[in-house]
Amino acid sequence: MTTNATNWSGTVRFGARQVHQPTSVAQLQEIVAGATRVRALGTGHSFSPVADTRGDMVRLDALPERCDVSADGTRARVSAALTYGELAPRLHRSGRALPNLGSLPHICVAGACATGTHGSGNRCRCIAAGVRSLIAVTPDGTPVTFDRGDAAFGGAVVSLGSLGIVTELTLDLVPAFDVEQYVFEEVPWEVLVERLGQVMACAYSVSAFTTPGGPADLWVKRRVQDDPPDLGGTGARPATAQRHPVAAMSAVNCTPQLGEPGPWHERLPHFRAEFTPATGHEIQSEYLVAAADGPKALEALVPLRDRLAPLLQIVEIRTVAADDCWLSPAYHRDSVALHFTWLPDPEGVAGLVPRIEEALAPFAARPHWGKVFRTDPAAVADLYPRWEDYRDLLRRYDPRGKLRNPMIDRYFPPED
Repeated sequence: MTTNATNWSGTVRFGARQVHQPTSVAQLQEIVAGATRVRALGTGHSFSPVADTRGDMVRLDALPERCDVSADGTRARVSAALTYGELAPRLHRSGRALPNLGSLPHICVAGACATGTHGSGNRCRCIAAGVRSLIAVTPDGTPVTFDRGDAAFGGAVVSLGSLGIVTELTLDLVPAFDVEQYVFEEVPWEVLVERLGQVMACAYSVSAFTTPGGPADLWVKRRVQDDPPDLGGTGARPATAQRHPVAAMSAVNCTPQLGEPGPWHERLPHFRAEFTPATGHEIQSEYLVAAADGPKALEALVPLRDRLAPLLQIVEIRTVAADDCWLSPAYHRDSVALHFTWLPDPEGVAGLVPRIEEALAPFAARPHWGKVFRTDPAAVADLYPRWEDYRDLLRRYDPRGKLRNPMIDRYFPPED
């Protein structure tokens, strides 16, 4: 199959000469072994060129599906190409759950893990931190298993797709739970900054939607067995109707709010799985700072508000617990994530992103690999203590650079 493929928003046009959809792992092994350059494409939700290649591209959604829950219910072995919208209901029917989900259920498991995707919650780590093991087809076509506890495991989970083509993952599970979702409106900016710790700790998962210097709406997702959210002193006002994160947009595709209880997978994402987006009329950027620096990082954005306003749709503030994945933006530090949703103007956004990065540089802001960023490679390398260890893995598992692309070459330059 030839390709004119793009990412979800149409802002990244892939340069692959051919897209393959193998129907068996054996066929995938042949494709990978015979390629000069090859990358895997998931659901195309990244806004960076992390999945791009000038060689062959493989999609795994034609491989046989797998979702096997262990007898003790502590783990599930799943196909890499399953989306969370497909996977989560199956787990729920077995009485099990994933601890956390991203805001969009339409992304696939392997792609989310490879790029460090996360949801929100002071105790919720990035999605990849719940991976117990994975199987990847390495550049010579050989499947390799990476297990938690292996020396290389921390570099293999958030791998940017550069150690092998992941075919299966084993995920940690917890008992299924129900969630109530509430939206609270019009929290003043000054109160949000001053009480950021209180706000983000008031429920299992909390997101704040705002613009720099403006009032915030809080999306509060409470497990039904937990205490009611404590937002005393914030002035938060309960919404009386369904809301979309961007006030001018219809809430029809958003998950149920107004305190209506429902299964975890129908409340933790912001958007319903049954409303599959064909395109996203947007661009996204995101940076993670240490949780203690969250208030100061927010204040650093205020001087930029007039410059950002023409292209900015909304800023989402989330929290992510520390993890052990070497290239996770939350590696070894509890974090506050500052997520920017832009209008679909690549050139305009490219001009704004360096201004944001300059403002956030004092807080050692780590960019999300699947979003638009321009941070200098040397500066990014300094943000990750295991950077050189990951480069060693690239040399070990892909010595000829078969899985590389321009983005990987830029941030992990090949040796002469």
